[in-house]
Amino acid sequence: MVTEISADPNAEAGAEAGPEAGAEATAQQGLALLRLGEAALDAGELTDARKHFTAAEEQLADGPVAQRAAAVRGRALSHLLAGEVRYASHLLEQAIGQLEVDSPPDPDALLLLHVAAIGPYTDLGAYTRAARAAEQALNLAPSATDPALIALMHRSIARTLIVAGRTEEAEASLAKAQEIFHRLGLHTDLAHVHWMRGYVHAQDGDLEQAERELRTARDMLAAGNAVLFTVQAEVELADVLRRRGKGPEAERLLLALLDQLTAYRGAVHAGGAHRLLGLMAEERGDNEAAEEHYVSALALLERAGAAGDLADICRLLGDLLRRTGRVEAALDAYRTGLGHRAAVGTTTLGPAPADA
Repeated sequence: MVTEISADPNAEAGAEAGPEAGAEATAQQGLALLRLGEAALDAGELTDARKHFTAAEEQLADGPVAQRAAAVRGRALSHLLAGEVRYASHLLEQAIGQLEVDSPPDPDALLLLHVAAIGPYTDLGAYTRAARAAEQALNLAPSATDPALIALMHRSIARTLIVAGRTEEAEASLAKAQEIFHRLGLHTDLAHVHWMRGYVHAQDGDLEQAERELRTARDMLAAGNAVLFTVQAEVELADVLRRRGKGPEAERLLLALLDQLTAYRGAVHAGGAHRLLGLMAEERGDNEAAEEHYVSALALLERAGAAGDLADICRLLGDLLRRTGRVEAALDAYRTGLGHRAAVGTTTLGPAPADA
């Protein structure tokens, strides 16, 4: 498709019409590349997505700042989904720094990037930075012109609110996001609101509501062919199903989707799937299988740098090793997780790790 855009028979006529027509053609190419990147993200084709977003950023180098910011955000998200959390946050920080030297800076572009940074910061355990990014976003919101961007902000800051124990405010923020996305007819974004609502309910212990919201999100994402996001939502649904006493259904779901998640494709949720399978193996007395799943989860989460999830899995593995008499190995596992903190809102799956 990119080749066809480049070889558009109108391109030559546009060049003859002058530099304005050429700039318009370049901008249209950049926007087309952005859409291709978004489609590749939905499909879970992260390498292709990264290529499209990089090319879009180059095409839009002289275009509107907000569009360039969208390309950077897409590229960072492709790295985040590939388990490269630290690099994703680095890309966003770098772009924010470059924008802030502009006079005046573009509020939509800055808002988009600050909002995008909340997730990576939270995954890394940089909770103060995540809260600061949310605060910056709220400060920029009155100057923003794109209502969809405001909705995205409300959806994203819900996680910082749940980390701070402000569940009711998180719910209110998601209600604002849902109203705007529904009004704009943005169904995939609306699905992500239901997903985040399910996450908030799961962290808060309201499992019936969590299951309802996660099933809604999963079905909407699947209908929109958002393959990778569908699978990730299913991991969180499996967590809720297990906690509701529906272990066999949860295990069937996880085993069906496990080969769709790897260290380079949905890494954090891949770790979450192994965590859940380990818990279920331990519950039926299969300590060997549980250890295998915990070790797999540890490797995935350590590579990704997902601090809350890493602390949680180190605790689970350490407890298992200690119960089976391997005290030194248990101490090693505890030491690995020692520098990280796990609490409500800091892990991919709920509830608070101590209650897992």
